[in-house]
Amino acid sequence: MEGAALGNRTIAYVLPFAVFIGFLGLQQLVTVPQWLHCIVPLAVIAAFSRDVLRPYLVRPLSSVALGVAAFIIWVGPEVLFPAYHQHWLFSNSILGHAATTATASQKTDYSFILFRVLVSVITVPILEELFWRGWLMRWLIDRNFERVPLGTYDPQAFWITAILFASEHGSFWDVGLVTGVIYNLWIVRTKSLWDCILMHAVTNACLAWYVLTYDRWMYWL
Repeated sequence: MEGAALGNRTIAYVLPFAVFIGFLGLQQLVTVPQWLHCIVPLAVIAAFSRDVLRPYLVRPLSSVALGVAAFIIWVGPEVLFPAYHQHWLFSNSILGHAATTATASQKTDYSFILFRVLVSVITVPILEELFWRGWLMRWLIDRNFERVPLGTYDPQAFWITAILFASEHGSFWDVGLVTGVIYNLWIVRTKSLWDCILMHAVTNACLAWYVLTYDRWMYWL
């Protein structure tokens, strides 16, 4: 019974992320409507992750401020050095290229933009924080991850999680790494998954504003 319970808890942390990544992979083969990227992972979260998402915030104002700071880190290199991420260190056959997959018609499709923003600001922060800092950072310490309190610091788990988080962001791996370190430090400091979700959501909301205001779609790969 203990193994089954642990398996159910693992599903709660991992399945939403796996479903989302599955949609991204499927997108390479067929067009997947943007609303599915939003609604289906949220439905999975509602069905499987409710028990591990007990909402409480420890440092909400600091979480918002750090979210804004992470956004500045994200766009800063490009502001200071235009075409920074076109360098071969970031744009190559392994990492991909700093260019959006959105078509010209999608960029003027209000429905697509609405759901793209919702995915970025709501869906992604929840499922990524469940996976990266809710599960992986603890699982790397002890395979029975529930014996590890949220925010437990272990150097190996900390840096493996940060590096894998960076790799998920392709051409933006450098700013992804810095952001991942900030997010990891915040879970260590607050022991609160919701503070990390809030911080992540603020970062992504600022980035969505930046993309749409300044036509910088390259940040929405």
